[in-house]
Amino acid sequence: MTISFDMTLDGVFDQMEHWFDEHDPGLERASDRLVFGADAVLLGRESYEFFREYWPKQVDDRGFAAHYNALPKYVASTTLKGPLDWNATLIEGDAAEAVRGLRDRYDSLISHGYGQLAATLVDAGLVDEVHAGIHPFIVGNAKDRLRSPHPVGLRLLSVEAYESGVIAARYAPAPPTE
Repeated sequence: MTISFDMTLDGVFDQMEHWFDEHDPGLERASDRLVFGADAVLLGRESYEFFREYWPKQVDDRGFAAHYNALPKYVASTTLKGPLDWNATLIEGDAAEAVRGLRDRYDSLISHGYGQLAATLVDAGLVDEVHAGIHPFIVGNAKDRLRSPHPVGLRLLSVEAYESGVIAARYAPAPPTE
């Protein structure tokens, strides 16, 4: 399972209209590798609600939007009620247990964002990689920042820098040190 997210240097996820360039060729290549290689998508409620409004309206020459829209999606939420639209299924109950079953069912499962769901999956040992797109921008006063209920150690797998200044870093959870 791979978790992927984009953020500014100061850890901001929101206010993307100010800093996220969806036409960055490097980001497109990285996104293509991740999404075209995926069998299913796992989302928390906030990501699901945002993406559900955004992606069905998108069209591109690469076929990215069509592929992403067609992927089965699983949404972990304690507040949403099913059935869901946009090819999505609501996960009710223990998200970690549900994801264990999804990992058995799908070869490549991706998730977007790093909120409560991602922290739960890391804690449960279900995350193989974390992909972070770090954008050369400082928002300074945004409320939505990278969160985790406790420190999470990561080891670097690779890093790639794009002409736009975006750095794409791939990490794997590091075993806890004693």
